[in-house]
Amino acid sequence: MDILADWEKIRIHFSKSFRRNLHVAIASVDAENNPTTTPVGSLFLNADQTGFYFEKFVTKLPVNATTNNKICVLGVNSNRWLWIRSLYEGRFRQYPALKLYGELGALKKASDAQIRALARRVRRTKDLKGHKYLWDDMIYVREVTFTKAEKINLGKMTRGL
Repeated sequence: MDILADWEKIRIHFSKSFRRNLHVAIASVDAENNPTTTPVGSLFLNADQTGFYFEKFVTKLPVNATTNNKICVLGVNSNRWLWIRSLYEGRFRQYPALKLYGELGALKKASDAQIRALARRVRRTKDLKGHKYLWDDMIYVREVTFTKAEKINLGKMTRGL
């Protein structure tokens, strides 16, 4: 998969994945080379193979970035009908899962545009009590630069994608 040529397809996949799962999994490696994954519900992909996420609850990613800033992001589209239809047809018509490889960048104060993007994503929960606890004070983002994309191989089911 070519990260430049297929970037718009990648962005669409991650958007669909987020709608179903409400998060992606970001893998990193600590100073002792132990792998760990972190669920992140605020990853946004920009138009230029970069992205950002709000760094409020993540604890391992910023610590791991001090010794190794490389990450892998897994986005799985868990749409039940996608999987049932694909199992019935014997093949997927669209990617069931993708991995993005990249590097964590600087932590910085979120821009107004980034805060608006988060507000759009969580707007349906704005009247719920937990909304305030989770999203009212999201003010810092971590930038990410992506360098490689990889389709998940499920044999004959994903051949031709």
